[in-house]
Amino acid sequence: MLPRRAVLLGAAGVISLFFAGTRESPSAGETAVQTAASPAAIRIANFNYAPQTLVIAPGTTVTWTNADDDVHTVVEKDRKFKSAGLDTDDTFSQTFTAPGEYEYFCSLHPRMVGKIVVKPGGKTSSN
Repeated sequence: MLPRRAVLLGAAGVISLFFAGTRESPSAGETAVQTAASPAAIRIANFNYAPQTLVIAPGTTVTWTNADDDVHTVVEKDRKFKSAGLDTDDTFSQTFTAPGEYEYFCSLHPRMVGKIVVKPGGKTSSN
């Protein structure tokens, strides 16, 4: 049996890891920015893309997962990529090779918008 102190330290470590991996939701009017290495994920929930802005390195594959009960799409504003209708738990993936900003929206709910920022030189940043 482990000493009581080891058990407590183990529990504290698990709790620390849990909170280190979570981040606060943005306040009203703020944009969530997440940096990511390949692969990266965007969750569709409550008629929003989360994170709304994702900064990635060239060559990163981004996967959107619909966690809503309604069908949503992912459509780049210049139609460089677009998904079919995504039902609950459906996914859509896109690999980004060229640096730049890629704004997208849901064609069924146009107020739903997001942006992928591909930083040149493999650097990611939240700026």
